[in-house]
Amino acid sequence: MKCKRNSDGRAIDHHSLQTMRQQAIKAVGQGESPAQIARVLGINVRSVYRWIAAYASGGQNALLAQPIPGRPAKITEDEIRWLSQTLKDQTPMQFKFDFALWTLGLVGEVIKHQFGKSLALSSLSRLMRIMGFTVQKPLYRAWQQDDRLVKVWMAETYPLIQAQAKAEGAEIYFADESGMRSDHHAGTTWAPQGETPIVSATGRRYSINMLSAINARGHLRFMIHDGTVDASVFKEFLRRLMVGAERPIYLIVDGHPIHKSKLVRDYVESLQGKLTLFFLPPYSPELNPDEQVWGNIKSRVGKTVIQNKEQMRALLTAALRRLQRNPDIVQGFFFHPECRYAI
Repeated sequence: MKCKRNSDGRAIDHHSLQTMRQQAIKAVGQGESPAQIARVLGINVRSVYRWIAAYASGGQNALLAQPIPGRPAKITEDEIRWLSQTLKDQTPMQFKFDFALWTLGLVGEVIKHQFGKSLALSSLSRLMRIMGFTVQKPLYRAWQQDDRLVKVWMAETYPLIQAQAKAEGAEIYFADESGMRSDHHAGTTWAPQGETPIVSATGRRYSINMLSAINARGHLRFMIHDGTVDASVFKEFLRRLMVGAERPIYLIVDGHPIHKSKLVRDYVESLQGKLTLFFLPPYSPELNPDEQVWGNIKSRVGKTVIQNKEQMRALLTAALRRLQRNPDIVQGFFFHPECRYAI
């Protein structure tokens, strides 16, 4: 849309106003702000919010040139403005709800409590879409996480590590540990409606631990361990990581005590600069691209019926080797929204 001269709309014919309303609603649905739409159309921003309110209550019919008989819009532009900001800035728990996720039911409760108005679920769904909200799977964060440290890590600390690695010709790897239990299941299957399918699996519970390290070029190194991962196991993983290394390695891990143990520190120092450890901010696993390895592996192996520990170990090994042979998949882990900083 081309920018128009500012107008209060009184000189615009009904058909043109209808087109403008429809254009505005479409633009809001595509992510443009009401303020930007108002500037483009040359109208007051309150008009845009009024159209949004009308659309939320009456759908496309409310945008037509001829007024539609019936009750006026249940929710006003000022109320929509307040609701949009509230849903962005606050959680349901701040309104004394038991749940932490916004559902249409809870949004309706907020509107009823705040404005004394009741909206049907269809109207609520339409309202959420026009405000630019969609149903999404949330990312969970530890409440102990320090946002300031995360911002410093992405904006300052990691860029310095990258610059230093470039100056020294070092490779940057991210490493992590994870375990998988025999009762971990993933995936879905087709079945007749109302008949939940049953898959026979072993009732025995056992687990296997894994360690891996990846870099942005798609390289993956891993080790499988049957037992607790302690400082000695992590040291052995580091030793294997260094086998064949032609360049210094910068390894980024979380702050787990085994990573900072004296045994590990002594080993790193014995390499005289060939290996350097760096530590992510506390409670920030989402910053580690290697976390994506475990989601990939567990999703793949979790679809298999595991009968014994030997089979489970073989499946994990095969899945990890498959990733090694597909560096493009490993590179893709660095394009996760939380890990793009590490590209």
